[in-house]
Amino acid sequence: MNANDPEVIAEDTLEDVQPQMPSFTWKSGLNAVLGMALAGAIIIWGLPWIAKTSWTQIGHHLGAVGLMNSLGFFLIMLAGLWIYTFTLTAAWPGLSHPKAAIVNVTGSAVANTMPGGGATALAASWVILRSWGFKKRAISTGLIVSGVWNVLARIALPLIGIALVSRNEHALPSAVSTGAGWGALLGLVLLIAFIVALTSPVRTRKLGVWLDRRVSPAIGKLRRGEGRGKQPRLENLLVDQQARMSTLTKRGWFPLTLGVVGQLLIWFVLFWQIMRAVGVDLPVTDLFAAYAIGSLLRAVGVTPGGLGVAEAGIILVLASWGANQPAAAAGALLFAIFTHVAEIPLGAIGWLSWWLGPKTLHADSDEPSAQT
Repeated sequence: MNANDPEVIAEDTLEDVQPQMPSFTWKSGLNAVLGMALAGAIIIWGLPWIAKTSWTQIGHHLGAVGLMNSLGFFLIMLAGLWIYTFTLTAAWPGLSHPKAAIVNVTGSAVANTMPGGGATALAASWVILRSWGFKKRAISTGLIVSGVWNVLARIALPLIGIALVSRNEHALPSAVSTGAGWGALLGLVLLIAFIVALTSPVRTRKLGVWLDRRVSPAIGKLRRGEGRGKQPRLENLLVDQQARMSTLTKRGWFPLTLGVVGQLLIWFVLFWQIMRAVGVDLPVTDLFAAYAIGSLLRAVGVTPGGLGVAEAGIILVLASWGANQPAAAAGALLFAIFTHVAEIPLGAIGWLSWWLGPKTLHADSDEPSAQT
């Protein structure tokens, strides 16, 4: 194949934009410190103010949990992390569950450390998967599909929760109702766009032709070295990606769904048990709605992983439904510790396991050179 062929140029473009291993710089360090400082400020001063309580009262409810309950919470959290590996092994066929766990906890730790850490987490996952022999296009396909699955599930959760509580006497705060409405609209648009992308190669090709006319010349000007001036054929790249996404979802829709939905349900069990332990006495449907809204707020990029923002939303919802406010604050904080803070040391262990583990030369075929 000639080096000037369109497919070669498209593949070279992927090589040009391939993420590099995230490096710790003073800017990334500053972002992490500022993000965690903001989250800490929200938790230390904001949560007691929102819950109209004090840390003494919150500490009283936290002290009632006990060591055995805490151990049980940790095991439930690990079960949630493990079941999500089914999504990752479906997104990248050939990836083993232990390696999927490394990708999961490492990416989560990065995302939970700095504001807007999702992009850095994707870059880390890319580099790890490349080191195990996965092809660039296979990695990008898996990232897109698994990402869409996660977004759709997190948008659907509040809608299900609101449907459950709409039949009882509790009224949702107006801000929650408005947010859920926008979430429903976003979810519908995303779902339609994803279905069109999977089922319409003709529309995908038309989009690629338009991008080749409007965008490819700009990309050619931005390229450096020998590739400067070469215009990539984005049409071929998009059509190839559409075919890969369609094949992946047809073969792996069940484990993709099992991992995402399974983790969300297991973490709801964790949320439910934590709230019971700290003394929040509300119906299970109300607790599910509060948990679902908190999960949606995790996407807020102001703080790392939405830390502090999600907890504030959970407390407001639970308090509006009559929950004991100090208990609600204690439960929201404890849930954040097990599903957010605890992932950071686990991610460090996962990163170290990858760093010390064997690496694989990049495969020449489109299929991963998987190791178990």
